[in-house]
Amino acid sequence: MMTVISNLLDPATLLAILGGVAMGISFGAMPGLTSTMGVALLMPITFSMSPHVGMLVLVGIFCGAIYGGSITAILINTPGTPSAAATVIDGYQFTLRGEAGRALGISTFASFGGGIISGIVLILVAPQLAQIALKFNAPESFALAFFGLSIIASISGKDLIKGVMSGILGLLLSLIGMDNVTAYTRFTFGSTYLMGGLSFIPVLVGLFALSQCFLTAEEIFLERAKAKSTKNPLPSKKDFKTIMPTIIRAGLTGTFIGCIPGAGGDISAFVSYDMERRCSKHPELFGTGIPEGVAAPEASNNGTTGGALIPLLTLGIPGDANTAVMLGALMMHNLTPGPQLFLTKADTINTLFAGFMVANCFMLLLGLLGQPLFVKIVSIPKRILVPTIIVLCTVGSFAINNNYYDVVIMVIAGVVGYFMTKGGYPLSPIVLALILGPMAEGNFRRSLVMSQGDYSIFFQRPFSAAFIVIGVISLIWPFVRQYMEKKKMMKQKEQ
Repeated sequence: MMTVISNLLDPATLLAILGGVAMGISFGAMPGLTSTMGVALLMPITFSMSPHVGMLVLVGIFCGAIYGGSITAILINTPGTPSAAATVIDGYQFTLRGEAGRALGISTFASFGGGIISGIVLILVAPQLAQIALKFNAPESFALAFFGLSIIASISGKDLIKGVMSGILGLLLSLIGMDNVTAYTRFTFGSTYLMGGLSFIPVLVGLFALSQCFLTAEEIFLERAKAKSTKNPLPSKKDFKTIMPTIIRAGLTGTFIGCIPGAGGDISAFVSYDMERRCSKHPELFGTGIPEGVAAPEASNNGTTGGALIPLLTLGIPGDANTAVMLGALMMHNLTPGPQLFLTKADTINTLFAGFMVANCFMLLLGLLGQPLFVKIVSIPKRILVPTIIVLCTVGSFAINNNYYDVVIMVIAGVVGYFMTKGGYPLSPIVLALILGPMAEGNFRRSLVMSQGDYSIFFQRPFSAAFIVIGVISLIWPFVRQYMEKKKMMKQKEQ
């Protein structure tokens, strides 16, 4: 224990964590520069550090970037990272009302809360949770993806049909590229670029950021929404009381989903958003800018940070793309993940656990101190902000693969997003379907191979059956509720 305290209180270690969190927030807040990119680009600088310091720098980047994605999601309707795509739904509505500071405060505390909850779970029940996640095979992964896709109906707004149509478009786009089972190419039209499928980040940036630039350009000389003063960036007592149960539920949900290899913050954010909407006494207010709509996705996607570390450290299985990069860093530092790591390198692992909690505290501190600066983005004149965002979108899309085709895809997605927004079609279902489509298709077909074509395999396994049943209910319920509301209104008119 004394070794852990000594390692953690070393000024060099604290400075390394603080620097990692600051760099992570910067990466997360720039559309296109994802948390994975930040971890991958800065990983080489950690090789000259001691193992625990190097890994804590990467953990700081990971935590900071997931939080940073919410900053632009709230301020300019542009998710900085895929994990912040669900935050856009309610977060930007605060900015339109001139309450950007309030939304950022809620996001900061929700992110901190989700991170701390996942850290506690990481410390207390890492091996046990990892064993549950290890039982997830192809049928369970398909069922989880199916449940995620069923959320499309809930995030479609008032027009369910348009939302479902957007989701179907996302599923069709996810089919582009090489079949992940037979390696047969589909819908590539002879293009070698499309063989790998559509690059997700350019599509995300185009749909949300570039399309918003086009919409903003229509009123470029009109006055922008003004953010309220942020001298006190803390949420009000009423907001705290409202979001605390949400943070706990979403943080635990994000931690569990983070344990499942292949599932990440983007999936958990949408799942938690949908759960809160269903638990709420006023579900019709979701999408109009309410505290729970910001707190749920932010607590959940930050909850996945600790959750994703659980299978990485206990089983050597990365929970998401970020921890896949960290796996390489662990090996470079001669730290072989697995049960033996907790015995042979106990001090290093305990320092990593404690440092994870410190990283979340630094994230809270930097988020609150930087909030007045963040909010000033809203006051930048549109004629300056729009070209700046377009440049960032272009650079971010190109930087992923150093491929100009990604920029072309980003522009096409921006045009499509512009016309869909004008037509009242929600964009979030496209993103969700694009994320979950390959996961659902690949695991569905692998499950059938496992069972030799027997569809009952999905109902013979408890986790798989539970997710499918919940998914069916989740898919049907919005239509049933809409029908009941119409019927109620008709009765009221007759009376």
